Formats: sequence, C-alpha cells, structure tokens
Amino acid sequence: MINQKISGLSLFFPAWNEEKNIKGTIEKALSVMEKATFPFEIIIVDDGSWDNTKKIAAELAETTENIRVVSHERNLGYGAAIWTGIREAKYEYTFFADADQQFDLNEINELMKYIPDYQVVLGYRRKRQENFIRLANAKAWNLLNLLFFGLKVKDIDCAFKLFKTDLVKNLKTESRGAMLSAEILIQLQRRGIKFKEVPVTHLPRRAGSSTGAKLSVILRAFKEFWQTYKRLRHENNN
Repeated sequence: MINQKISGLSLFFPAWNEEKNIKGTIEKALSVMEKATFPFEIIIVDDGSWDNTKKIAAELAETTENIRVVSHERNLGYGAAIWTGIREAKYEYTFFADADQQFDLNEINELMKYIPDYQVVLGYRRKRQENFIRLANAKAWNLLNLLFFGLKVKDIDCAFKLFKTDLVKNLKTESRGAMLSAEILIQLQRRGIKFKEVPVTHLPRRAGSSTGAKLSVILRAFKEFWQTYKRLRHENNN
C-alpha cells in the first residue's frame, strides 16, 4: 500500500448472495491493506442476502477487528447498499468495490496515487468482461447521463471508486437503485468537483450471478433517472 498522508481509509463492499465470493474478497482486501501506514476498516454491506454471505462475513469479522458487517433486513437494492456503506464509513477517505471478485484490489494503489490532489478518483474498466447486451446498455446509460445532465464520465457504474468521505456523505441523494452512482457524480460535478479517471482491470465473474441486467433493476434505474432530472430541473428554475 502506498504511503499516503491521510488519516484513514474505509473500504466497503456491497454484497447480495455472494457466499462464493465474500471470503476471497475480504481476504484480498486485508492482503492489500496489510502494509497500510494509516488506520483502515473493511465494511461488508449485506443487502438482505438469503444465502450464507452474512454468516461467512460475520465469522471473519469475529476474528479480525478491522472488519465489520452491516446488514439490511431485506434486499433494498444496489444503490441502497452503496449508500449504507457511505453512511457507515468513519475515515477520511472511502473506497468501494463490488464483492464479486471482478476487480483486482491491488489496483486500489493506482487510485491512491492521485489523492489528496483529487477528492474523487474513479476507476473505469479497460475491457469489460460482459456480454454484448450489457455493454450496449452501459453505453446507452452513459450517453443518457451525458445528454441530460452533462455528466462526462467514461464508466459511470464502475464499482471501483475512491473519494473524500464527507464530500459524498453530505450529499442529499434520493436514488437508492442503480441510479445512485450517477446521481452522486452529477451532484459532485454541479458543485465543481474535478474527477480523476483511472483505467482498472475487469475480471470475468467466476461464481454467483449479477443482477444488473434484471428488468426490475433497469426499470427502477429509469424511474430514478427521471425523478432526478425533474428534481434538478426544478432546482435550476428556482
């Protein structure tokens, strides 16, 4: 871990039914952070999993003081899990990634290089390990956010982000589905915050299944998209 003059780092991982991945995710995060020169914590946000995700994470938390588990009683959605992680973070900077082991956590170092010069450092996937439909959906989503909000980000929903904790925690966001990442970036951009974008490795998913392409997830994202657009347009007119 790069020697950074920061007071601490919170790392959180939203997880839903990731029993085959969660142990490896936690162990890798610990390995990456073992040489950290500052305090850190690892937070697992269990979004109402019905498998053994919570149990496995809790067992690891019992033996390692840097780990804690925060659970939703029921599945609230990906954005809600991200927002819980942001609310729970207690250190100066926060990093998050998905718990599905599709990212190389060693590359946290590549993001750390740019702080404190930047308050927000965003990973973007060099080569996305996804099918054509998901790639097309992602391009369309990026384009929509560019056209309606002027959001100029290569990979809005890349789950590999580092930011100043209070900067994001103090935002008044309303999205709790897949729109949350976009809403956070839109609000930060409107406040004049500059982003640093860094290419990161995206690995094939080897266990579990993704929910990003579910119709219910997509419909909720579009509902929140329009709600965000109307709310921000109203603010601009007042």
